[in-house]
Amino acid sequence: MLSFLITILAGFSTMIGVFPIYFRRKSQDVLIPICLSFAAGVMISISLFSLIPEAIEAVSQSFVLFPAILIVSIFIVIGILFSSVVDQKIEKRFSNNQLYKLGLISVIALMFHNIPEGITTFISSNQDLRLGITLSIGIALHNIPEGISIAVPIYYATKNKKKAILLTFISGFSEFFGAILAYLFLAPIITSLGLGIILALAAGIMIHISIYELIPTAYQYSMYFKTSLAFLLGFFVMLSCQYFI
Repeated sequence: MLSFLITILAGFSTMIGVFPIYFRRKSQDVLIPICLSFAAGVMISISLFSLIPEAIEAVSQSFVLFPAILIVSIFIVIGILFSSVVDQKIEKRFSNNQLYKLGLISVIALMFHNIPEGITTFISSNQDLRLGITLSIGIALHNIPEGISIAVPIYYATKNKKKAILLTFISGFSEFFGAILAYLFLAPIITSLGLGIILALAAGIMIHISIYELIPTAYQYSMYFKTSLAFLLGFFVMLSCQYFI
């Protein structure tokens, strides 16, 4: 139960990311690009310095280093291609609403990210409580801007706070869903190779979203200096969290 509680707290810190939707509407032309760019910096930092190294380490338990790197690289590319296909499918339906499309893609990507995160947090907490708590703090910190990357575009696209909160909740719940999967099925049978592949896919999806969706959308608002600063801030804040926690 303690492992479940730790995973729940880490996952639902995503809900803190809904707070910007309660700011004054007059500030939306400033808030949207800054939040999206900040979230892009966080996602790229997570992918480069957390997901990819963890994926290589996991796959290296089954293969030597070079094949492990090659396998991870292949699944990163598959993740990028998968995200691109999903992007095109959503584009056909929501081509007139860029922010809404962006929010939906972020939900899908973060679910891919959060499910293995929930599995990892649950298993780590079950085996070593101190490790699980440390891991959950790091996850909670980076889940906040992930929540922003969903709530802000969804809200400003639809002006519907309930929908923005619901989709952010679904993303956070996927972490708890990962813990349930780990408890019921995966803990005894999941392999390091399988976990590494999932992490590599998540990294590819998040890189695609950041480079092809979040950053271009943010720069459409012509606040180049503030947008670039927000990206660097998100990148280095997340890098600092990963280093110190």
